[in-house]
Amino acid sequence: MDARRRRTNERHRSRKSDRRFLDDRAVSPVIGKALEAGLVVLYIGLLTTTLYSGVVPKYKVAVGHEVGDRVLSKTAERVQQSVPADGTNVDVRMRVSLPETIRGHEYVIRANGRMLTLDRSDGGSNSSVRLSLPSRVATVRGNWSSYDPAIIAVYSGPDGLIVELKRGKRGTNR
Repeated sequence: MDARRRRTNERHRSRKSDRRFLDDRAVSPVIGKALEAGLVVLYIGLLTTTLYSGVVPKYKVAVGHEVGDRVLSKTAERVQQSVPADGTNVDVRMRVSLPETIRGHEYVIRANGRMLTLDRSDGGSNSSVRLSLPSRVATVRGNWSSYDPAIIAVYSGPDGLIVELKRGKRGTNR
């Protein structure tokens, strides 16, 4: 009987050790998946940090400059188109559509003589463009804010045509 008890005890012990071994093996896939998920989260975090700390802000600044140049170019084009081909006794009003912001900030377009200047409130580079107007235009004056409707008025003055940049009232065309 002693031999029989020994064999039974040995079998029982080996089953317990097999269970422990199987229990340990069940933990390995869970730990492996958790490590994989952790690596993916770490990779995404590093990629996001890299993009938003260097590449994306520089791209936004470059796009802001490009949009500012386009706004100024289109504005100059519209001012030049508003002057009639001939005549000195004129009265023209034309509405100009402008974006409300450049890179989320307001801006002002100023006219001085035959120059248009874009002044940005976000500290971005200001730019200017010279207008190509007929000699019968005496001056270009006024300014536009990005949040107000923009109107070009061309009328006769004592020394020639006057082109004026006027701010309209919100909700109206004039």
